Amino acid sequence: MVNRIGVLTSGGDAPGMNAAIRAVVRTAIYHRLDVVGIKRGYCGLINGDYVEMNLGSVADIIHRGGTILGTARCEEFISEQGRRTALEKVREAGIEGLVAIGGDGTFRGAIRLNEMGLPTIGVPGTIDNDIPCTDRTIGFDTVVNTVTDAINKIRDTATAHERIFIIEVMGRHSGCIALAAGLAGGAESILIPEMPLDLQAVVENIKRGKARGKRHSIILLAEGVAHSLEITEEIRKLTGMDTRLTILGYLQRGGSPTAQDRILASRMGAEAVRMLIRGEKGKMVAAEGDQVKGVDLELALSQKKEINYEDYRLAGVLSI
Repeated sequence: MVNRIGVLTSGGDAPGMNAAIRAVVRTAIYHRLDVVGIKRGYCGLINGDYVEMNLGSVADIIHRGGTILGTARCEEFISEQGRRTALEKVREAGIEGLVAIGGDGTFRGAIRLNEMGLPTIGVPGTIDNDIPCTDRTIGFDTVVNTVTDAINKIRDTATAHERIFIIEVMGRHSGCIALAAGLAGGAESILIPEMPLDLQAVVENIKRGKARGKRHSIILLAEGVAHSLEITEEIRKLTGMDTRLTILGYLQRGGSPTAQDRILASRMGAEAVRMLIRGEKGKMVAAEGDQVKGVDLELALSQKKEINYEDYRLAGVLSI
């Protein structure tokens, strides 16, 4: 039975992380556990940058983007010595279990700590939705809504000026954001890392639309596909049309989380605490439909998250 747990956020921030922190803290206190917030991810773990958490610590944060605990990349934690230092600090603070909120890199760190004897549970918080074994990750719904709203606004200008607009979204290795937002926003083409790049097919789609009187085209481009400026210039040459590029960048990470992300984060954060209480460790909280469950962390990270190929085909059908 754990009596004192820690919680940290690591890697890229995602809307809903604060809702997850809130759920961890309040669920722990409900079960009469002490909770320690660890600032700046694994850097804070190594440096002993800890703060005692209470009910008031997480008041009025469920609607806020970012993370009140802060986050950072930590090169020192990659080394065995760095991890040993972190474990020493944790033991000095009396922490008996850890909830780590983040993505792939965060979970790899969580696995190492678990192997060293600190029971650890991962909560998937990343806008990319690229973690295997879970339907959704915290932050994904918010970023899709943010990008869809951007598509709506850019479409007005694209129509007025009869232009092609390429919108670059995050997704170095995963096309989940581009696919979901492209389908929701009615993009004419969606370019993602999981599929071969076929600019000729994109151009033919644009020309078909122009032939039937379409005055604009919106192309969603995941950043991992190719250099966006080169793609923009190539499409301009092949179509002879005015082609513009918009890179949404870090705009996608910020903002108040959607209701869906707040609910998901609340469920996952609470379940992470309950898992530690039950003596579970080395697991990730995963979403399956409207439920959450524990999945072995190493098993999850040994797999690859697949995109929804049916949605990709549907987007192609609806863009004719």
